[in-house]
Amino acid sequence: MKKIRGTFLSIPVLLLANAPLLWKLIDINSLLKTLIIILFALYTLVFMFKSHGRKGSHGKIRRLDSGAFVLGCGVLQSVIQLIIVIALCFTKLNGWRLLANALCAYAITTLLCLSGIVRIAASARQVKILWYVILLFTWYIPLVNCIVFRKFYKAARSEYYFEQAKLDLDAARKENEICKTKYPILMVHGIFFRDWQVINYWGRVPNELIRNGAEVYYGKQQSANKVSVSATELAERIKEVIAETGAEKVNIIAHSKGGLDSRYAISHLGMDKYVATLTTINTPHYGCKFVDMLLEKIPESIQGFVDRKYNKLFTALGDKDPSFLDGVYDLTYKNCSELNASTPDSQLVSYRSVMSKMNSIRSAGFPLNIGYLLNKPYGKGNDGLVTVESGLYGENSKMIEHKGKRGISHGDVIDLFRENIKDFDVREFYVDIVKELKEQGF
Repeated sequence: MKKIRGTFLSIPVLLLANAPLLWKLIDINSLLKTLIIILFALYTLVFMFKSHGRKGSHGKIRRLDSGAFVLGCGVLQSVIQLIIVIALCFTKLNGWRLLANALCAYAITTLLCLSGIVRIAASARQVKILWYVILLFTWYIPLVNCIVFRKFYKAARSEYYFEQAKLDLDAARKENEICKTKYPILMVHGIFFRDWQVINYWGRVPNELIRNGAEVYYGKQQSANKVSVSATELAERIKEVIAETGAEKVNIIAHSKGGLDSRYAISHLGMDKYVATLTTINTPHYGCKFVDMLLEKIPESIQGFVDRKYNKLFTALGDKDPSFLDGVYDLTYKNCSELNASTPDSQLVSYRSVMSKMNSIRSAGFPLNIGYLLNKPYGKGNDGLVTVESGLYGENSKMIEHKGKRGISHGDVIDLFRENIKDFDVREFYVDIVKELKEQGF
């Protein structure tokens, strides 16, 4: 229906694109012709910049819908115009007029497409950066640009339908507050990251949980340090959240090394009194054997150099006393084995673990694709950093089964790349986790 509407609404734009030809073919007063062309030009400007998105949609979603609509009309007009140009080549019309008509049509259809592209670029999150590079070098090449424009159109439409369906779902279940748990959610990041306000470690997940009633807080420990040091910082944060909310306990959702930090805080620092549940996501409970291998082979001088550079950078970014090497060494199989031996689970806390895996080296970019290869000898599958065997911990463990060829990487599972993955809705995945916590009385 929308394609039919777009075709109908863009007819005046098509007529303007062929103004040089129509000027010759239509036998009416020149002044009237000029007025008609001016009206078509004004209509085209309005058509290019008017919002064509669904009324009531969220700002970015509506802009995305509008951009896809205009771009789709532009691509369709390009195809129609190509047919017109080919057909005119078999007529006896003046060659210069045909050239002028072709140039006019090219300029207007290209501007129409670029108008849609600009809106998409300002709103879309699923168009790969590679396609923007390709666009930069091909937008002015007839036929080739249509192929690139169509790629943008398909990506924008797909993202629009996905995001609009998500908003409709949230609106339908808003009153149910399916994520409004008894205890607030404390989300604990992994190694080499911080809890920044501008760039959220958890991508679009926290806002999705909040929209469905969750009360979300962050661990705010340093980016890299010993498990014991990070756990001490986390323990202080747990106390802060409890003091701020008045809640008796918190539900922790921890990714990667954050799961080790949380277990240490619970078992060694008395936080079991304040933690109701711990859900670990792709945490290397039994270590990363490929890290042991790398540390054995990489000279200490290089390790020290990287450690100093990293610590200097993240001190500037807000860490008080980061330690790259201390954090890395606590991910080794040896150190995790010692941690497990000295860190029994508390009977006061409900534990659960979740793990995913990549299905091929193409499942993720650098450095996870390299990590995938390095990890292959040490388990039946891995997420680019952690093997399946290391990530599944305790009796209440769950493996994310992804039907596609891609699989789910260490970054995908926290929405690091803000990518809509076919057959895996990462936001809904966390909604289900928190919904289950609520249903179980936590």
